[in-house]
Parts: sequence; C-alpha cells; structure tokens
Amino acid sequence: MSEANTAANKALAIEAITGAFIRRDVTMPEKIFVADYKQHNPTIPNGSASIPDVIRALPDDFKYEMGMVVAEGEYVMIHGRYTGWAPKPVVAVDIFRIVDGKLVEHWDVMQEEVPAEKTVSGNPMFTPGA
Repeated sequence: MSEANTAANKALAIEAITGAFIRRDVTMPEKIFVADYKQHNPTIPNGSASIPDVIRALPDDFKYEMGMVVAEGEYVMIHGRYTGWAPKPVVAVDIFRIVDGKLVEHWDVMQEEVPAEKTVSGNPMFTPGA
C-alpha cells in the first residue's frame, strides 16, 4: 500500500472520530462507513446504521480528546481520552480498518484513566495532541 493511501486512511479515521465524538455529526457514518461495518466493541452493534444512535446517546458533558495517531496500510490507531463515556474518564486506542476509502471494521481497547500522581511511574496515561 502506498504512503498516499496510508495518509488518506489516517485522515479518514480522524474524520470518523472527530465527526462522531467532537462534531457529533449523525450523517457522517453513511458517508465514510460501509453499510455492513464490523464492530468489535461489545456494546455497539455491527453496521453503520448503529453509529448515529451512539452519537445521539452521548451525554451533554461528553468530551473526546485525541492524542497520537498511527497508520500502517489499511489500519489506523488513535489514542484518545473519553470523558463522560463511563463514570470516570477512560483512555482508549481505537483501531480502524479501511478498505477502498471506507471504514470497514473497528476495535477498541479502553481503560479507566489513572491520574499520573497515582501511577507507580508518575507518567500520565494520556497526552493530548501527542
């Protein structure tokens, strides 16, 4: 896969995250997800038609912050912080698979955030804009 395709895939995954969690655009999924989008988050159904309901269900005080983004071919990983998704902030890595300019699959790994001063290392779990 070319560097241009990898860059385009990275931009598409960023658009998915910012469209859903920052702009809360319920029309975005029909534009950039395939209809039979495969979801691996255990709380969200398969299919792009389920994504607008996820967006609509976000609480008013929900906030998403993006950190580092890593892309390799058809895979893009975004490290971010979700506040308001769960009782305490969670840090997550969202992994997207993109084929022919459309999101086809998603995984995520989420962990409750521990403040840096309460970690053994003293390091934060998340750095915005990293």
